[in-house]
Amino acid sequence: MKNLQSVLFLIGLFFSELVYAQQSFPYELSIVPVSVPDLPGIHSYAYGQSDGKWLIIGGRLDGLHPRQPNSSFPASANNTNMYVVDIKTSEVWSSSVTSLPAGLQEQLQSTNMNFHQEEDTLYIVGGYGYSTSSLNHVTYPYLTTINVSSLMLAIEYGLPLETYFKQIQDDRFAVTGGHLNVLDNTFYLVGGHRFDGRYNPMGNPSYTQTYTNQIRKFKIDNTGDQLSISDYEAITDEVHLHRRDYNLLPQIFPDGSDGFTISSGVFQVGVDLPFLYPVDITAEGHTPNTAFNQYLSNYHSANTCMYDSVQNEMHSVFFGGMSQYYYQDGELVQDDKVPFVKTVSRVTRDATGNLTEYQLPIEMPGLKGSSAEFIPNLNLDYHNGEILKLNTVKEEQFLLGHIVGGINSSSLNPFADNTLNLTNADETIYEVWAKQPVEEEEMVLAYEIDGHNPFEISVNPNPVSEDFAINFHLENEAEVSYMLSNAAGQIVKQSTRVKYSGGEHSWPVKFTPVQRGIYFLNVFFDGKYCVTQKLIFE
Repeated sequence: MKNLQSVLFLIGLFFSELVYAQQSFPYELSIVPVSVPDLPGIHSYAYGQSDGKWLIIGGRLDGLHPRQPNSSFPASANNTNMYVVDIKTSEVWSSSVTSLPAGLQEQLQSTNMNFHQEEDTLYIVGGYGYSTSSLNHVTYPYLTTINVSSLMLAIEYGLPLETYFKQIQDDRFAVTGGHLNVLDNTFYLVGGHRFDGRYNPMGNPSYTQTYTNQIRKFKIDNTGDQLSISDYEAITDEVHLHRRDYNLLPQIFPDGSDGFTISSGVFQVGVDLPFLYPVDITAEGHTPNTAFNQYLSNYHSANTCMYDSVQNEMHSVFFGGMSQYYYQDGELVQDDKVPFVKTVSRVTRDATGNLTEYQLPIEMPGLKGSSAEFIPNLNLDYHNGEILKLNTVKEEQFLLGHIVGGINSSSLNPFADNTLNLTNADETIYEVWAKQPVEEEEMVLAYEIDGHNPFEISVNPNPVSEDFAINFHLENEAEVSYMLSNAAGQIVKQSTRVKYSGGEHSWPVKFTPVQRGIYFLNVFFDGKYCVTQKLIFE
């Protein structure tokens, strides 16, 4: 995580007055702590489920990573155990990864692996940690599959483990901090980066870092003794897919199609601030939704998704984490250090495709939720195993799932303040319950946040021969910049941030393309809003 140069101030500009209004999400959420004494605090791990039990692999046992390269991500705080947890009985079984071959042993104690479970198979890609064989911290170039139920039984009964794993090596899998999911039998490895070496916050040469800027699509054959992949395709977008440590949300879109939404993430190209606008992904491609900004959740955190088929509404709920914005005494505060927050928020996509964000009237019981996982209650009915079908739930009160692990902090900004001793891996597990109010006057109220993008641009001329002008109006002073990318998603020209006063402006741009055709102009306002327009160079 980078240290963000920041200013703390109350936001008035571009935010309408908050509306305390009745919503179409008639549920009250509650967060209840439960105790599992033999499970240590863990964050940034991978998990699977079978028969009501959890399999927890990898991650870290310490708090937020230190700033100093010689002490960041120490191997001594790797989670070297694989845990099986029976949440109903609070029983825990464990087995060390050290009995496994070197490639498995190293990857399975790494942090921020990309993972996804399909039926009884857990797929794991990449992850970052200290490699004994390389004598360095690396991002692991592995794809690993795990037979979940069989491995869990072997751990419970102390049996040999190796037979339940398969692994192949491929540099295309050297990714950490992204997400893995499946759409129409094709795996999607979305975003993330390759990070090798020891972290430091100043960019000194103790590491190399390369964002993938991609959606990597492929099929996996897991039927034989050896894994194989096919139909590999990489979609590049150096502007909008330059993201890691975000939430990838499974979605049902208004037309009934399946896909995902990239929610926020870090860092923008050229400025150490989170992205605020989401990116939608379907089988047809990806679409930056720059008309909407999400303010209350910016890093990976526990989250869950629910679909109302009657209203054709998609609800995504976020629990705590880290955010550039939070509420204090009823006022929305911007803190560019991106602090830990207690916020519980929801983003709803309505039947017309419009997105709206709400602050829910509960909070996390502390600065928690960052790098945690929400493990859903699979006794409920799910679409594709991930999206709760709200209309199938008949109980007035029901268990949504559990928030497990994550980073706990007693300070808003321990990284910036160099007080990492105030953070730890959270040992508490939380049940999340939903209650359906039976009377209209009991319906849940929530603060609605104005997330619309107030900026517009025009380009003259378009189609373009060589030079063009970006025209825009500002109500107040703002810093403006642009990036021009080609049809392959590569940035071919970009500006610095220029401060403009309020009023009408025309910014001339000189550009001679190497190849004529379609380009995309992305204009950024105050590192907060983005407006994208297609240009045709003739």
